[in-house]
Amino acid sequence: MSTFYEFGLSEEVIRATASMGFEETTSIQDLAIPIAMAGGDIIGQAQTGTGKTAAFGIPMIEKCTPEAGSPQGLVITPTRELAVQVAEEINTLGQFKKIRALPIYGGQDIERQIKALKNKPQIIVATPGRLMDHMRRKLIRLQNLTTVVLDEADEMLNMGFREDIEIILTDVPEDRQTMLFSATMPQPIQDLARKFMQKPEFVSIKSKDITVPNTEQYYYQTHEKEKFDALCRLLDLHSPESAIVFARTKRRVDELLEGLNKRGYSAEAIHGDLTQAKRDSVMRKFKNMSTEILVATDVAARGLDIGSVTHVYNFDIPQDSDSYVHRIGRTGRIGKPGIAATFVSHREIGLLEHIERSIKRKITRKPVPTISETIEGQQRITAEKLMQVIEEGEHLQYKNLAAELLENAGAAALLAAALKMLTKEPDQTPVKITSDQPRPVKKARQSETRSRSGIRHKSGSSKGRGGGHKKKHKSY
Repeated sequence: MSTFYEFGLSEEVIRATASMGFEETTSIQDLAIPIAMAGGDIIGQAQTGTGKTAAFGIPMIEKCTPEAGSPQGLVITPTRELAVQVAEEINTLGQFKKIRALPIYGGQDIERQIKALKNKPQIIVATPGRLMDHMRRKLIRLQNLTTVVLDEADEMLNMGFREDIEIILTDVPEDRQTMLFSATMPQPIQDLARKFMQKPEFVSIKSKDITVPNTEQYYYQTHEKEKFDALCRLLDLHSPESAIVFARTKRRVDELLEGLNKRGYSAEAIHGDLTQAKRDSVMRKFKNMSTEILVATDVAARGLDIGSVTHVYNFDIPQDSDSYVHRIGRTGRIGKPGIAATFVSHREIGLLEHIERSIKRKITRKPVPTISETIEGQQRITAEKLMQVIEEGEHLQYKNLAAELLENAGAAALLAAALKMLTKEPDQTPVKITSDQPRPVKKARQSETRSRSGIRHKSGSSKGRGGGHKKKHKSY
């Protein structure tokens, strides 16, 4: 890895990286920043948690000037959450250079956004739909853009934004720099690159680099109807500080949330049907750790930058290796240990083997803990907490009360009663989770992987930016 000093960055940006605690670059930063600083187009294969925001944000900031009267940089993201988080990081990186980013997304009062645009931010971070809305109203003019970034491009295409993206890219200056970042490289991404990029260089962080070594990965084979009890036993045994439980559908998320709350866990849920205000409230509680467990779908969790997750539980095994890597990348960050546990039914073993082949790693099988093992684990955790209180001297103000209690009961009996009160014993309140089976494994993904090597050569053709999309959108 390199340091940020080696890239010839401005003193203001170096100062910002130091204030954020960045010492060495990540793999994607090491590969992408030199190319971007030289003005080249980039196709980057990287996922959330690899440091890609700084990889495109730093070169973008370096090209911007505080005096500009219109946006010089544009980042297009699939979700509101990602737009907010990317803007926050760019603002931190650009703080000493006085470069400001403004998030623009649906669900927020448009009048508030119009007012914020009057402050002339140098960089816009937007979701496609709301950006086009502002463009139609002629509230955002993109004629002075020097850099455009498509972040999580595969997710934007999956969400149906391809036409919007093509319209936006047709409307921006042809001599811009374009950077595209995507977790996967299916054919539609390659088509987009050929159409709108100039001889892009391809940089990739492979799956084995993303499945962080600090994360212990296990799977538990269990019947579908027994999964919820197995999840609860693991939660009791692990006692996670901060955990994400991934489910396949919005209905499963809602059912899991209801079940966890019934059994006394501190849980919240996030999926596509929530209002923006509710999503913000849920994420605020989870980030400040007033909620211990977040239940989520893959789409809802895209772009969420949560650095303190200790455990990830795949209640439903993901459909493919990319989703698996993306999920478990939520834990084991910044050198901290993490645990990723996946529940697998007999019918899902094929999916597990497909994931293992893709990530070139065997996932360790563990038996589902018994109720007695769960109780023993909770007792051990409680005892450790008691000893920690003693070591930190937080018990001293209770010594007189303890002495009074000891006069009426033996020390062993008193301590046993305290352990019982503090230990969370398994709750077996009946919970029904609707059965749900995964789709068959897609065999086409291997051909997608093989086609990645063609991007660089095919994109280097003589086609101009926006080729094949001559017609302007009527709204402009």
